[in-house]
Formats: sequence, structure tokens, C-alpha cells
Amino acid sequence: MKLKWMVLLCFVCLAWMLSAQKYNKFVNPFIGTDGTGHTFPGPSMPFGMVQPGPDNQDYGWNHTSGYQYKDTFLMGFSQTRLSGTGINEMGDILMLPINPQKDNLKNAYFKATEQASPGYYALTKQDGVKVELTCSERVAFHQYSFPQKEAQVYIDFQHGLRFVFEENDPKGLVIESQVTFEDSTTISGYCYTDNWVKRKYFFTMTFDYPFVKSTALPQKPNDKAPHYLLDFVLAASKTLKVKIALSAVSVEGAKGNLEAEINHWEFQKVRNENQKSWENYLSRIDIKAPQQQKEVFYTSLYHLLLQPSNIADVDGRYRGADDQVRLAPSKVYYSTLSNWDIYRAAFPLLQIVAPEKIDGIVQTMLLHHQAQGFLPIWTAWGQDNYCMIGNHAIPMILSAYQNGFKGFNAEEALNAMVETSTKSHINSNWEMYTKFGYYPFDLLDNESVSRTLESGYDDWCVSELASKLGREDIVQDFQKRAAYYRNLYDPETTFLRGKHSNGQFRTPFDPLMATSPLNNPGDYTEANAWQYFWTPAQHDVPGMMLLLGGKEQFTQKLNAFFTTEALNPNKFLGQEAMIGQYAHGNEPSHHIIYLYAFTDQFKTGQKYIHQVIFDFHQNMPNGMIGNDDCGQMSAWYILSSLGFYPVNPAEGTFVIGSPQVKKAILQLGQHKRFVIKAQHLSEANIYQENPTLNKQILDKPILRYTEIMSGGVLKFRMQNH
Repeated sequence: MKLKWMVLLCFVCLAWMLSAQKYNKFVNPFIGTDGTGHTFPGPSMPFGMVQPGPDNQDYGWNHTSGYQYKDTFLMGFSQTRLSGTGINEMGDILMLPINPQKDNLKNAYFKATEQASPGYYALTKQDGVKVELTCSERVAFHQYSFPQKEAQVYIDFQHGLRFVFEENDPKGLVIESQVTFEDSTTISGYCYTDNWVKRKYFFTMTFDYPFVKSTALPQKPNDKAPHYLLDFVLAASKTLKVKIALSAVSVEGAKGNLEAEINHWEFQKVRNENQKSWENYLSRIDIKAPQQQKEVFYTSLYHLLLQPSNIADVDGRYRGADDQVRLAPSKVYYSTLSNWDIYRAAFPLLQIVAPEKIDGIVQTMLLHHQAQGFLPIWTAWGQDNYCMIGNHAIPMILSAYQNGFKGFNAEEALNAMVETSTKSHINSNWEMYTKFGYYPFDLLDNESVSRTLESGYDDWCVSELASKLGREDIVQDFQKRAAYYRNLYDPETTFLRGKHSNGQFRTPFDPLMATSPLNNPGDYTEANAWQYFWTPAQHDVPGMMLLLGGKEQFTQKLNAFFTTEALNPNKFLGQEAMIGQYAHGNEPSHHIIYLYAFTDQFKTGQKYIHQVIFDFHQNMPNGMIGNDDCGQMSAWYILSSLGFYPVNPAEGTFVIGSPQVKKAILQLGQHKRFVIKAQHLSEANIYQENPTLNKQILDKPILRYTEIMSGGVLKFRMQNH
């Protein structure tokens, strides 16, 4: 009888393991880790605070996540990082287990031993030490297996991921620290760092086995944090485990996070719980597609859900933009808000696959406004780095309101949007903007055109929310501002050009010349005049057609955009994954393919969607061309595979494209689901027309968010012409 129950238990466990891998098994965390994707292979929880993983290098554009797939040098394993960004941050508390008998091999590992899956990363170093990593939301969990009982662990509190490395920088990365050895198993403290942002992190780390010796290593002249070498004599298992809990608030907060999340030493249990959490989110979209395509799709969904990160402690306390500690009303406070990137598609997609997170994200942005006086631009660890342009928390808030999210005060949100758009702050000079009706290039040394256009989109969003709330006193001013893009239109060249404060256009002018504030400063942000021409189309396609002379001229301009080639495009200026002047490697181009839906040549757009899906997204480490940018590149792929994309992401609508999977089921909760069917889809049949929603032909190429979330069937009939 006992044997029978044991067999039954084994079958139950096996069934659970298989069910837990239904979607996880399609995730390949190495996608995007080679080249410019800038993703990382280490574990994380969905929206988690910590991301333990390997660091090959601690500075430089190629190592913004600390990792590059082709590298074989190992610095160690730090506990936090960003995914897919173009600038480095985080990389807290580097740890490296060492076999003292083979110290000369401490920084080398066998590439073939690397393993990565949701919630797990492992490799074997050339000194014989096996490293395994997993985590909960706020606690990293390391497990080291040594070849003998004698073991060492190197800990570097000075470590961090930096964009630029200067050997003699008097400032250094860490500007203040305190590290306390509480006993022979526990170390706690904090570091105050100055990198992309100034931030404080607090930690407690505990080993499951006591160290017999700790040695403080020599520091460089500018170091403000210590390095240690810990010696261990292990038990017969020759295994050492360590948990590192973090907090933005206090050491006590870190200890509370540790006790609440991992109050045991069962590594596999933590890994299983992490995997279960991922399975819950990944299962919200089920697709029918070939294996390779599934792997790209579910890895994209995995990358999307890595951020924003909830950096509040388990008790809901957080450290705000003003360095004050408060209690979040919903006990969540989100950071890694790369708003310039994610407002376009990642945030609208999160409203479908993780709607329970949206109110908390908007609440966070309003709390940031309360502390700083304007809405967040780009936050890391709760602090604004002011990176990129525009104030794109504004379209994110409008998007949430349009789509029915009510967990925030709409009047407060509108007031925050207006104050952000009228009181000058970093990157936003509203006196200049309103005086001229554009940013003059002689008064603003770079990005003058891009700043004008992106602010214009934000202005449209302010006017929309004001209109919905009956604030006509606000609507008129912001509608006028939303049309400022017309002030930069040059009818002779048919481009939006840099303009002097005296009203003259900048000369000479080359629409193929890409510019960026960090490299080749000019009037555009990581793009050229061709690519930024289409920015106002996010909110004003009819106005753009009128500017050009009608739909026919608008279509001709689109066709020229996709067929005009440039010699030697510079990937560091966003010129990557090119089709003509369409640069899929950077965000300003992402909506442009879908503008064909407003022309009589909508199938041309469908052709290009198919080309981008299969040429620029592949299941290999270099299969992502261009930074993932906190999930925006991945969101484009997911939505385009499903058959729609938000040209105007704040409007609550998606523009119909052409599906790239035969069937998809969106699990919406409350027993509702939205089914997408692409009948007769094949390598040849990549075009669709007359799609139906719940058996009714769509009279416009538009699908509303509310229609998706109500459940139903969207059906496409695919053909080869």
C-alpha cells in the first residue's frame, strides 16, 4: 500500500513539473545577449527587484547588462541589472566563488556549461566550481558546489555597471558605504552610488555555513566601499549557499524581505516557485506556431515582463525621488520606467497581459510627481536619470484612463500632466517652446526637432484627458501646442526641419544624417529626418496627409521611406535593422509600418511586417537587432505577431496589421478569452483583408482595447496576393 502511494505521488509530481514547463520551456534567455540586444541570461521574477547574473565587464556600451554572450572572462555575479538598455546601471554586490587550489582560473568558465531558463542560471568555472542562481522578488539565492571542502568567496561592494570607465575618476562609483559583519554567516550594510542616477541600496546577506576567515583586500585610491575574501571549510556536501536580500529603504527592510520571501535553504523550492510565477504570466497567451517561432514569441513575452520593477519592500515602504521614505498606498512602487521606449507598445501590451499591475504603475508615477514636481522621465531604483526626451508618462496615464483603469485619481493625474507640461524642468523649456511654437536649434543645442515633435504628442494627450474631464480651459491651449509640428514643416523638402529662432531652416540639410546628443549632435534623437517625420502621425494622420497634399502624397512618402537606402548606417545612432530608412532597431520607427493601414496600399505594410518578424527576430543570441529597451522591442514582436499594433498608444486603439501565427488565445481572466485565427496562413499566404470581429467585418482597420478585453474572435483570411 505504501509503495502504491509513493508511485502515485511520483506521478503527481511529474505531472506538476510537466505542467509548470508548458510555456517556460519555450523561453530562451540567451536571445538578445549577443550584439545590441543588451539582454541578460540570469534569473528574475516577473516585475522583480533583483536580477542576479554573470558580469563579463563592468563598463561600456556593449555591456549595459554586464553580459555579452561571446565573452569568456567572468568578473563574478552581481545582484541587479537592467534589461536591453543603452546605458549601464545597477550591478550591485559582485560575488565570485573561488577554488583556492586553482586561483589562476578564478575568472574563466566553460562556455558550454551555461544554462538559462526562467528563474535559473548555471555555469561551471574552469577551477571546478559550479554556480547556480535563482531568486525571489527581492532576494537573490546563490548555490556553489566546490570540488573540495576548502572554498573561498570574493565579495566586491565597490562593483557596479558603468557607461564610462575612468581609472582616476576622483568621484568613483560608490560615494559612501557601511558594511557590517554581524557574525560568521551574516553581512549587512548599505552603499550610496553615483552613476546614471544617485541611489541608495541596503542589503543583508547570509551564508548557510560559517566562514572561518575574512580578509579585507587592498582598495584603489578612490574606492569608498570594501572588497573581501572569505574562507570556508565546508561540510561533506562541499556546497555553499548564500542569500542576498536588497532594499531601497533600510537594512531592516532588507531583513524583512529575506524573512518574508526565503526563510529556508531549499534552493530547488525557490527555483520552482519562481518558475511557477513565470508560467502563470506566460500562459496568458497561447499561440499555435512552429517551435522556433514559439521560442522567439515566449522569450519576447518573458523580456516584456522583466520590468518595470517593484522596488517597494514587502511592507510597502519605498524611497521616493526626494530621498524620503514613505508607505505606498498599494504597497507597490515601480521603477525601471523607460518611458520614452515603453509608452509605445510595451505599456499597452501590459494592459492586456498584466492588467493587475497598471494601477500601481500609474500610482507610482503620480507619487513621483508629488515628490519631484513633474512626472517621471526615466527612473532607475526610483530616481530619475532624465534620459531621452518628452514626458511620456503623460501618454501612459492617458492610455490607462482611456482603457478603464480607475485605481488612480483622474483629476490629480490631469493636474500632474499639466504641471509637467507648463513648469520648466530638465529637458523641457516650456517658455521657449510656447514663445516660438517649436524649439529653435540655435537656442537648444541638440534634438530641437525631436523634442518639439515628442512634446507635441504629449500635448495632444493632455488635451484629450482634459476634454474627457470637462476641462475646456485646458483643451484649447494644448490642442494648439499639439499642432506645433506644422511650424517645422518645409514644403520644399517635405521634411520637418530644424528651425532657427529667426524662422530660417537649418542649412545644410541632409535627411539621411542621423544624430544623437551623445554622438554627432544635431536636430534628431538617435534618428534622422526621414524617421522623425512620422512622429506626429501617432496622433494626427489626417493632419499629416493635409500637410503633404493628400492621401496619395502621404502614400508616396511612405513608399519612398521604405525604399530610400543609406550607405553605412550607424547602429550607435539607431540605424540598425534597416528597410530603406525604416530602422527597426530603434523606437521612432516602430509605428511607421502600420501607417500603410490608412492608405490604399495597406498590403504593402503587411509585407514589411512579415519581413521584420522573420528577418530581425530570431532564436539565437544575436537574434535581436537593436536594444530591447525594457521590453519595447519584444512588445513590437508580440503585438505584430498577433496582428495589431498601437500607432497611437494613448488612444486605446490598435491598428490592424497581418498576423504571423495561425492561432492565438489571450486568457483575460474571469473566464473570458480573445481568440485570433489566421486561416490559411503559410509562408506564401502573408496578406489579409476584410478581417472580422465576432463575425462582423471591421469597417476600419482599428481594434479597440475594450473590444479585446471583452473577449471574442478576431478572424483573418490569409492569401498570397
